[in-house]
Amino acid sequence: MGIDGFIEYIQVERRYSEHTVRAYEQDLQEFCSFIHCNPSEWDPRMTTTEDVRLWLVSMLDAGSSPRTVRRKMSSLRSMYKYLLRIGKVQTDITRGVIAPKVSKPLPVFFKEQEMSRAEEQMEWSDDFPSVRDSLAIEMLYETGMRRAELVGLSDNDIDLLQQQVRVFGKRRKERIVPFGDRLTEMIRQYLSLRDEEFGGADTMEAGTTTGQRAFFLDNKGKPLTAAQLYSIVRSRMGEVSSQKKHSPHVLRHTFATAMLNNGADINTIKDLLGHASLAATQVYTHTTFDQLRAAYKKAHPRASL
Repeated sequence: MGIDGFIEYIQVERRYSEHTVRAYEQDLQEFCSFIHCNPSEWDPRMTTTEDVRLWLVSMLDAGSSPRTVRRKMSSLRSMYKYLLRIGKVQTDITRGVIAPKVSKPLPVFFKEQEMSRAEEQMEWSDDFPSVRDSLAIEMLYETGMRRAELVGLSDNDIDLLQQQVRVFGKRRKERIVPFGDRLTEMIRQYLSLRDEEFGGADTMEAGTTTGQRAFFLDNKGKPLTAAQLYSIVRSRMGEVSSQKKHSPHVLRHTFATAMLNNGADINTIKDLLGHASLAATQVYTHTTFDQLRAAYKKAHPRASL
């Protein structure tokens, strides 16, 4: 039976990303190795709940974190759910195995004054790399996009007339995110410099598109990579923030926290972030509540009594 059918299912029918498919395949291969079975010949009907429990214990004993163990268990659970649905097995042996609990840290975000310093920094230079870097940071902050979503943008995903960007998230799920006047002007400036530098694209007027050309280009005119974007954010935000983490994802957290702190409905934030469920978005309510509690203890005369 093997794992090939399941891997093909998540790759072709569920359209999981290449990275996710690779992770699932590696997790399942590791399990097969643990039970001394070739992944292409493994018969899930011959595996027991005890095998799964022993695998879990062995990973913890080897020093794997609870988060890693839960992820690997999730891969195995997903495969058994698939096999159960298509009638290849009669029992989901993973159902009786409890994975270790994982403490969920609150999301890290940049403070408002740090974002203000970053905004001031954006006005220092007007060469192509500086303008591009500033736009990338501002777009992450204003839209809450993921790193892969930002570098995956093409010119025709930007609509300057409607002031909105079309974003393709996980599993190519599409969503529309609005932006404001300031970002619109930054985009126009970037496009002007980009086309002066590299040519080959029509200037994007309001309400028009320029095709499938990658929107963000590196210094050589090639599509900006996720690694390059990470380096840009780490360098730029590291100059204005005292946070230990300076990643594109921190800007995504900053977007969500700022929206919630300024009165946005949590369901709206969920849709803008492209979360599949509200549970993923609710972590930001804990962050803002901690902020409120800290402010209360600092300001209210009875708080410390």
